[in-house]
Order: sequence, then C-alpha cells, then structure tokens
Amino acid sequence: MADNRDYYQVLGVSKSATLDEIKKAYRKLALEYHPDRNKTKGGEAKFKEVTKAYEVLGNEEKRKTYDQFGHAAFEQGAGQGGPFGGAQGGGQGGQYGPFTYSYSSSGDSGFGADPFDIFEQFFGGASPFGNARPRNPVYSFTISFDEAVHGAEKQVTINNQSQKVKIPAGVDNGSRIRFEGYDIVIDVTPDKRFGREGSDIISEKKISFPQAALGAEVRVETIDGPIEIKIPSGTQSGVLIRLSGRGVPRLRGSGRGDHYVRAKIVVPQKLGKRQKELLEELQSEDAPSDGYSTSKSSTGTSSKKGKGWF
Repeated sequence: MADNRDYYQVLGVSKSATLDEIKKAYRKLALEYHPDRNKTKGGEAKFKEVTKAYEVLGNEEKRKTYDQFGHAAFEQGAGQGGPFGGAQGGGQGGQYGPFTYSYSSSGDSGFGADPFDIFEQFFGGASPFGNARPRNPVYSFTISFDEAVHGAEKQVTINNQSQKVKIPAGVDNGSRIRFEGYDIVIDVTPDKRFGREGSDIISEKKISFPQAALGAEVRVETIDGPIEIKIPSGTQSGVLIRLSGRGVPRLRGSGRGDHYVRAKIVVPQKLGKRQKELLEELQSEDAPSDGYSTSKSSTGTSSKKGKGWF
C-alpha cells in the first residue's frame, strides 16, 4: 500500500501556504532529489513523492478537492464518478536518462501532466502543457562564481567522449543549459566576497567613523576587479551605494545588473590616548540634542543643565 503521507508535510509547507510558497518548496526538493542529481538510495522515490504532492497542491482545483476528501480522491478508480469524473485517464510513462517513470495525465491546464516538465519549467524550459516528447539526458557539474558571471568554456566528458561546453555569462545556481542531445544543470560555488540577487551583486565595505563622517574615497572589489568609489560625507552604517551597470550580465536580454555596496562603520574596540582625547573633544563640541551637555569636573565626568531649562 502506498505511503499516503500528508502532501503538505511532504513539501514542508503549512496548509495556509500560498501557491508561490508551494512552488518554491517543490523547486527546492525537486533540485535536491531529482534522479539525475541525487544517486542516494531512496532519492528517486522521494522525488516521485514530492512531485505527486506538487501535482495536487500546485493546482488550485485539485488542492481544494484534496483539502476536502484527502488522498482518496486521487486513488485509482476514484475518478469514476468522483471529483474529476473520468479525467484520471490511463497511465503514461517513459525513459528519462537511466530511469523509467510513470505518471497519470489529467489533461487539464494545471501542473501535473508530467513531473519532468514541472521540473524543467523552473529552468526556463518549454511549457509543461504540451505533448510528451523525448527527454534529453541531464548532467550536472559545478563551476565557480567567477565562471558563472563571466562565462566559461569547460572541457567535459560525456558518454566517454571529451568535448567543450560553452557556459554563457550570467548563469546562476540551478540554471539549465540545453545542448544538442543533452542538458546540463549548473551548480555555482558561492563567493565569500559577493552575494547575488538575480543580476545584481551585493557586497560589504568596512569603513571607519571618520570616513563615514567626512567622506572618503575607498577601494572596493567588483566582479570586474577593484575600483575606487566615493563615500559621501555623513554616510550611515547599512547604507547601500549603487554602482550602476557593475552587476551580472543578464542571461535573457541585454545589459547588466547593478552592484550595491553596503557600508559598514567599524567602531574600534581599543583606542589610543590621542584618539580618546580627540573623541572627547568632538563630544564636547557636538551640540546636544536633549538640552544637556557633558563636562569634566575634578571628580570626573558629570552632566549639567543646559541653558534654557527651568
């Protein structure tokens, strides 16, 4: 008997999850357990389980039926006179690389006709609503962050044949590239210097308090190498400085994204005598915002009432 585990639990989402949350959860699990990427024992079974759950929860009408009737509405034979009439139809199947698979086609316009089409759509593939077609073998390999943003030419061995594969600039983790006869799914190694959001780059630059207060020119790393940028006077910690057109080339379309530098003001943990004197002098000259000022007495630091207070 099949394991009728709750579909929401299978995808790791709550029953109030939005369709977008369900899609994101499925994408993560599909990438993790897809048979061409996960060779562990039980990986293929897990992939089929999460795909079956998504076939139902990813379709608004099927989800409503599942919430009302549970698994019974989708078991074989339930379609006769059940919530879907005769739509459950006959089973289909095929060969995907070294794996065989089977599924039922509902013929509706929602997700669920073909689990491998569902997987493919996340990588910019064709519509999942077309007719079944032969599947290309899928391979995966890892490239560096720099190779992903700039593109690269890799020598790979596929089916005991060595060949060159051109990786276009702008690919991201999970990107799928179609070549003649096979597909490649890309894994990108993170770079500790840069974060990435689509075609935009985000990095952090540590600056001193004087640099933030007075302004300065500092050197920052970009994906094209170091450049000098201007820190405006009065910069606050956490402010993003935009470097237009310094981001990742757009994989679809023209141009590049932007690079955002997040300023981080660093407060020194230890101060020298002269540094303390300068800060104390600055503090005494800084106009107080609450009507009070501070001054040193013979017994140490004390506060006194500013002018204009009763």
